Amino acid sequence: MTVENKLQRDFFLPDFCSLNSVFAVVVLSQLFAFILTLASAQHNNDLWYELGMISLFMQWAGLSCAALLCTLRPWLSRLSDTAAGLLSYLLLLLVIALLSEGAWWVGEQGQLSLVAHSHVDFLLRNLTIGAIVSALALRYFYVQSQWRRGIRAEGQARLQALQARIRPHFLFNSINTISSLIHRHPAQAEEALLDLADLFRANLREERKHIPLLEELALTRQYLHMEGLRLGERLQLDWQVDAACESLLIPPLILQPLVENAVYHGIEPLAQGGTIQIRVSCDAARLQLRVLNPLPPSTNPPHQGNHLALDNIAQRLQVHYGNKAGLQQHTAGEQFEVELNLPREGAA
Repeated sequence: MTVENKLQRDFFLPDFCSLNSVFAVVVLSQLFAFILTLASAQHNNDLWYELGMISLFMQWAGLSCAALLCTLRPWLSRLSDTAAGLLSYLLLLLVIALLSEGAWWVGEQGQLSLVAHSHVDFLLRNLTIGAIVSALALRYFYVQSQWRRGIRAEGQARLQALQARIRPHFLFNSINTISSLIHRHPAQAEEALLDLADLFRANLREERKHIPLLEELALTRQYLHMEGLRLGERLQLDWQVDAACESLLIPPLILQPLVENAVYHGIEPLAQGGTIQIRVSCDAARLQLRVLNPLPPSTNPPHQGNHLALDNIAQRLQVHYGNKAGLQQHTAGEQFEVELNLPREGAA
């Protein structure tokens, strides 16, 4: 993301070029027109005629102000919020003054009633209303922007806390794996230690909100290679990955903890070992990740030891996606399955 795009994203003024913003301006302008018509003390003219004239002016003013802010938004976004707010306020008053002068001139030429006793009264009335409405609108936009920033900061802090919980868990398990190899297979222990260093250097050194699925798959494969050194033939893998999904973006450390969970609670308790199945598929709207592992005969799933990884991932998905993502776990025969359904994010 470029610096300009980041500034515009964090800018407190909404994008008045969007259809939703234009629609909101039209609706609010008409609402103010109704209010001003009903509040007017002069009813010498026909009420509907008066409403039509005020509506015409309000729509003219509202859309002109929206067009100006739409045009200047990239430039205003480079300023501080205070400077951008003050300059926007003055520009809106200038537009209202110019439009009021133009409306008065058109009214005079066409001999139209403009609901004012004099030229000065008309200008002052419009500028007063415009000053109040513009100040309230800009204040509302600023408060909404601060609220959104606060929500983002809170979500990021919560995400980092959850990330901090899962990473030491991964590190401790990896160290246990290496320690179990040191005396029996020192060469393999050294190989596993190099794998662990590569994992941290490549994937755990920076805080990123999203990474390509391909990176998460590489992390998971490297972790499984390290576990394969310890478990040997007891650990069998069955990968089914749709290559079209590999460039999609996902939160980091989503798949690897599920596989780690499958190793420690599915493969390790079985003397004969078993097969971990990893399924990755996607369509136009969703990305699906599934991890299946065998269950020891004495386990009544979901096993209590599964809760740390699964609860952590469920909370992180809630922070990232809200209710758009889901984690389901269930058993089918002697298999324990965890399924993640994520909204499809743009390719990296």
